[in-house]
This record gives sequence, C-alpha cells and structure tokens, in this order.
Amino acid sequence: MNGIATGALLGVGVFCLWWSCWERPAPADRPRRRWIRPLLDAAGLGDVPTAVLPVGCVLAAVVAAVVVTAVTGVVVLGAGAAVAAATAPVSLLRHRVARRQAESAAQWPDAVDALAAAVRAGASLPEAVCGLATRGPQQLRPAFARFAAGHRASGAFDAELQHLRAELADPVFDRLAATLRMTRQVGGSDLGATLRTLSGYLREDRRTRGELLARQSWTVSAARLAVAAPWVVLGLLATRPGTLDAYGDATGAVVLAVGAVVSVGSYRVMVRLGRLPEPRRVLS
Repeated sequence: MNGIATGALLGVGVFCLWWSCWERPAPADRPRRRWIRPLLDAAGLGDVPTAVLPVGCVLAAVVAAVVVTAVTGVVVLGAGAAVAAATAPVSLLRHRVARRQAESAAQWPDAVDALAAAVRAGASLPEAVCGLATRGPQQLRPAFARFAAGHRASGAFDAELQHLRAELADPVFDRLAATLRMTRQVGGSDLGATLRTLSGYLREDRRTRGELLARQSWTVSAARLAVAAPWVVLGLLATRPGTLDAYGDATGAVVLAVGAVVSVGSYRVMVRLGRLPEPRRVLS
C-alpha cells in the first residue's frame, strides 16, 4: 500500500513538473466565453453580461431535472430533461439571431440604395451614412442615429463605424463597412457603382436563399416530427400508473439513454447535412 501511495505521489510530482514547463495564456486570451459575447451581440443583447447565459443554462437544467424527476420518479428522464433545458437558452438565442438576420437582410438593399443615392447626389461619405438615420429603413434608423450622434460629437468616422459594426453585428454591414472604410482611406470614384452592385447582389442572394429555405422547410419539419414522436408517445404512456416502472431499473435507463442519443444525434446530422451556408462576419 505504501508503494502505491509513493508511486502515485511521484506521478503527481512528475505531472506538475511537466505542466510547469508550458506557458499558460493570460486570462484575457483564454477562449472561455469567447463565443458568448458575439452571440449576445448578434441577438441584440449587447448590454447583457456574458455570465448571464451560463448561469441561466445551469438554473434551467437544475429546475428541469428536479421537476421531471419528482413527477416521473425516473432519474434518467430527469437527466435528459436537464440536458435539454441547459441547451434551451442557447437555442433560443440562436433562433433570435437567425430571425434578426432574416429581418435585417430584407432591409439592407434599401439601405444600400439610399446610401448610393446620397453619394450620387454629392453628399460626403459621413453625411451619407448619417443620413440613413432619417432616410434609411425603419428598423436600422436607431443604430444609424446613434452613429450620427457619435460622429457629430467626436468627428472620428472610422471609430464610430467600428462601434456601429459591433452594435449591428451583421455580416452584410461588415462588408459595407469594409467598403466604406477603404473608400474613406484611399478614395475612389466608383463607390456609387460598387454600392449598386452590392445592392443587386443582396437582393439576389435573399431571393435564392428564400427559395431554398421554402423547399427545405418540409424536410426539417418531418425530421422534427420524427424525433419528437417517440418522446410524445412516452409522455402519453407516462399518464398511466405504473408505465414508467419499466424504466426504473438499469435496463430501462440504458434504453432511454440510447434512445435519446440516437434521436439527438440523427437530428443533428440531418440539420448539418441540410444546413445552408451562413454568411460569415469579416474583420471581426
């Protein structure tokens, strides 16, 4: 027994020596929560602290586990409910991001057209961008109004454009901001033609994506129904006394766990295979 303890202690010491040879990244450079901030910004929740999302996931998991276990008496169902509830806030945020991007995608061609018209009329680039606060699409006017106020106060076009890009967190505006910044820095007389080309591209991309999503919707709905059907049946059977007793032993727990893994895995594979490529943000 003493030999085992000595060997374990020696192994821990060797591991500590090996671990000390590697340089640990600074706290600001660690990837922890790196994906939470962009997700909250894209969902329009830039003022929400990053700690709110993991805390909400943990609370949802605990509440779901306690409620389901107390109602059914099956620990495996409680664990499955906890996992589903823990992922629910992230799924809701991603759904909110997709909805905001779809809504803004319908607004950006008009915004680019208004910007191109202002440039063609002889307005300077900062004036044209500030003018979107009154002539742009209704949904985008508050953000451009804040840009106009900041630009009048500071006069720094690039800095305020960066703040606007962080606030909107939109891939389309990232490309537009890169075009405006390059034109501002190096100049050029083709900005109007470039903006008109971008507007036409955005309209064509939105039309094509809408057609693909319409054709894909029935497949996604069928997959969701196929995944939910066995669990709906299980929930209906749970209303009868004694039905869930079969899942109280180890064999029942294995059946439920395997069923949950197969359901979630097959659904995720279907979603990934049929997912359309999403526009990525640039200069982020």
